[in-house]
This record gives sequence, structure tokens and C-alpha cells, in this order.
Amino acid sequence: MTKRVFFRFWLLLAMGMATIVLNSCGKEDKDGDVDKKNTSSPESVMINGVRWAVRNIDSPGKFAATPEASGMFYQWNRSKAWSATGDLTDWDNSLQSGISWESVNDPSPAGYRVPTKDEINSLLNTDKVNNEWVTQNGVMGRKFTDRATGNSIFLPAVSYLDGDGILGSANLGYYWSSSLNETNDGYNLYFLENNASRGYSNRGFGLSIRSVAE
Repeated sequence: MTKRVFFRFWLLLAMGMATIVLNSCGKEDKDGDVDKKNTSSPESVMINGVRWAVRNIDSPGKFAATPEASGMFYQWNRSKAWSATGDLTDWDNSLQSGISWESVNDPSPAGYRVPTKDEINSLLNTDKVNNEWVTQNGVMGRKFTDRATGNSIFLPAVSYLDGDGILGSANLGYYWSSSLNETNDGYNLYFLENNASRGYSNRGFGLSIRSVAE
């Protein structure tokens, strides 16, 4: 084998090895991105045409740490947060004005807002969404699952604060909408072990919020 042929042989061999290494690295990066996407926790999911957050709102502008965490309570059209546990101080039993939840008072994180009554209705549409009472990671609540896609959210049964700031009965879920009814109470999503429906509460009550994407 001449020196020239010998050199070309090793040059081609080196180029081939480099191509294999580059292709291998590219595949690993791509697969890594896919794996990371599949294993990461989504911030929101689409259910019956509405994109719902997977966690309650905690302090203003922040989601709770987990889907099972209670988050904090809010009075209708107010951004002040109230703890779901412990004693309350400076409870405000006045009623906030307004005909809908104003964006300036919306405690949802950026890109999210308090849902409307129609969006709550979409979650309660049993033709499109199945809902059931479940215990998830030791927490009782209601799971809503899109029948077509299998996407689901879990809403913990956090109860509520009444007009005097007193925590209501356990094993209940109350979640605000941004809409008022004819008597100026706020529409809500209400559920217990045997049922889930749309109801309404006095605007001075403290309820949970599960936001939707804007």
C-alpha cells in the first residue's frame, strides 16, 4: 500500500467515525429533549376546549407547590390572599364592587386568569368531561378528565371561609368564577363526594381559585 493510499484510507476512516459520533450525539440530544418533555410536569392541560392550570393559586401570582396543595383563599374580585389554615387577622367582611373580576385584582400568575361561569360549565359537561371523587396522594378532591384526550386535573376539597372568615365544613370544594349572578353573588364551582355543580356564593366568602390560561 502506497503512502498516498494509506493516508486516504485513514482519512476516510476518521471522517466516517466523526460522522457516527456526531449523529449519535444529535440523536441523544433529541431523545433527551423528548424524554425531558414527557417527564416534566405541565403547568396546564386542555379539557373540553379550555386550558386549565393543574394547581390552585397560592399567594398572588404564584401557583401552589403541588396539585394536591390547598393554595390560599380569595374573596371575589380581590387579590388579597387568606390562609387555608390557622387563625385569621384583619378579615374584611365588606363586599367588593364590580360586575366581573377585574384584571387588576386577579391573583392568577401571568398568562392566567379566574375562569368565567361558562368555562366552569365546560368542565361540568358530563358528555365531554368525566368527574369523580378521588383521593390523590392522601388528599380528597375531585378529578376532571377529558373523555376524548384523557387530560385531567385534580381539585382538592379545601372547603371555604364564610363571611366571618370561619372555615367551613371539610370535604367540600368551592372555586370562584369571575362572573356574577342576578343577585350579585359570585358564581362558583362547587363539589362534594357525591356531586359537582355550578353554584354561587356571597362575594365576601373566601374560596379557592383554579385559573385558566388566557
